[in-house]
Amino acid sequence: MAKINLLPWRDERREEQKKEFLMLLGMMLLLAVALLILGDRYVNAQIDHQRARNNHLSQNIKVLDKKVAEIAELERKRDQLLDRMQVIQELQGNRPVIVRILDQLVRTVPDGVFYTRLISQAKDISITGVAESNNRVSSLMRRLDASDWLTEPNLDSVRAAPQYGDQATTFQLKVKVQLPDSGNGSGS
Repeated sequence: MAKINLLPWRDERREEQKKEFLMLLGMMLLLAVALLILGDRYVNAQIDHQRARNNHLSQNIKVLDKKVAEIAELERKRDQLLDRMQVIQELQGNRPVIVRILDQLVRTVPDGVFYTRLISQAKDISITGVAESNNRVSSLMRRLDASDWLTEPNLDSVRAAPQYGDQATTFQLKVKVQLPDSGNGSGS
């Protein structure tokens, strides 16, 4: 039988398979690196796209914030105007009432009494004046109490005032404003 040595052929075959394996491994490595670079670029492109969207949203939010601030300012101005209009309407509505109250104050003054100062705060009127005598102050208080527009006269102080006469006095009193029950607005 002939002796055939297969070892060199096997070694050559192994060397070829080893080269093929290394070449295939290199190609796979190149393919993996290419896929990794491609994936990285794709992810970076997605991140850049999202950043651009976020910047766009941020710019639009700033614009909308300015508009919201303008709207809030306009609402504040509107509320101020409405408040002013309400005050003006109340003043116009109270104009006849003020005239009636002043008319009642004049009508209730008896002879021998004159006012030196009137101060109105909400529904209260403080009256300072001079009277010829204490009886005149009492008469004034009765007349104020009988008025349809004024009620609850309350005398704060009475002091002698000899510079106006022997029995003259200065007085301070408070009276409350009350609207009459009847709608005709007539006073006494």
